[in-house]
Amino acid sequence: MTAPGPGPAPEPDEIDLLDEELVRAPFTVYSRLRERRSLHRAVMPGLGAVWIVTRHDDVRAVLSDPRLVNDVVNVPEADVPNMSERAAQAGGVPPEYIKYVYPTVVDIDGAAHARLRRLVAPAFTARRVERLRPRVEEIAARLLDRLPEAAEDGVVDLIPHFARPLPITVICELVGIPEADRGRWVRWSGALAAGTEPMGEAVRGMVEDTRRLIGRRRARPADDLISTLIRAQQTGGGDRLDDTELINLVLSLVVAGHETTSGMIAEGVAALLSHPGQLDLIRRDPPAVLPRAVHEVMRWRPPVLLTRVRYARADLEIGGQRVARGERVMPILAAAGHDPRSFPAPEHFDITRSANRRETHVSFGYGPHYCMGAALARQEGEVAFGALLRRFPGLALAVAPEDLERSRADGATPGTWRLGALPVRL
Repeated sequence: MTAPGPGPAPEPDEIDLLDEELVRAPFTVYSRLRERRSLHRAVMPGLGAVWIVTRHDDVRAVLSDPRLVNDVVNVPEADVPNMSERAAQAGGVPPEYIKYVYPTVVDIDGAAHARLRRLVAPAFTARRVERLRPRVEEIAARLLDRLPEAAEDGVVDLIPHFARPLPITVICELVGIPEADRGRWVRWSGALAAGTEPMGEAVRGMVEDTRRLIGRRRARPADDLISTLIRAQQTGGGDRLDDTELINLVLSLVVAGHETTSGMIAEGVAALLSHPGQLDLIRRDPPAVLPRAVHEVMRWRPPVLLTRVRYARADLEIGGQRVARGERVMPILAAAGHDPRSFPAPEHFDITRSANRRETHVSFGYGPHYCMGAALARQEGEVAFGALLRRFPGLALAVAPEDLERSRADGATPGTWRLGALPVRL
């Protein structure tokens, strides 16, 4: 992005982000828009007008430009209600509990955001994540051992029996949530992620459970995230967390730590089983190919299609068009990952696309708000794909790829791309 200039006037083609065709075929529609130009005017109910950004290099620039911020309070000119806070209120979250779900670490900017990331970072270092691998493999193996029991005539839906329980179990263990409590955390986090009616009940339950866990860990520390955050409370000096921030971090990490990973695992299995040539490459050399397969799944069919809205706190230019201070900007990850300027033949699913393990897509974000749990999510994908294919070498889709059901978990926005079911034959 450059200093603002006159730029060409945008065409009057305001995009409805809830348009039926866009929701049904987002990769096709966004690609068509991207090839016309990078920046488009769009509208979303409850939000109003927003600029959507579709080209890969412009999306990366937007995600790393300090002139574009996540917190609307930093830009009074934006004149838009806070959607996250409004969603919490609409979901029935009691006023005294809203502070535990908003603002989260992704809702704030600058020094405040950097401070919280710095305090959580020890739980997500490359060394700490790699130490978790044997436990992730153990959890995956246990789930796979149970799969035949859930099958009917050899067919089982992988989502409720593998793709969903693997990441929620891993993040609960990382955080320190006891196994006996995890069933209700699965229900609560699902309600919170979807913004469904029992949202208020879910938040209250998660907050009270976390308070009890904090009390236990203060008495008996363990090797988990809650204990790490308690130590940060005790030794953080000027960066010391208060209890509200600690609970807020736990809730946001649990919800964010499994919803998208579950979608990635399901989408990856479907993609691999639909591309036998790619599947053969993994079977020949899993350690070398699995990390690249995870990257390609995230590029080709990311579980999150678009990012949260950014707010311009200065006039700037994106893709040759002017964006004024106070206007809203939304990067489209689904379009960026299919940009032929950055990815040759982008519609082809090709796990050899990258010659190394380097991440070139932006599906985990980019810049200051890059996903803190990206390394853990990648590891879970590698473990899930490898373990599944070893345990069931004859695994196959039970329906044609085009007959797989799609669902939008958020119900009200075109923000996600998820499989509703993934029936496979063991």
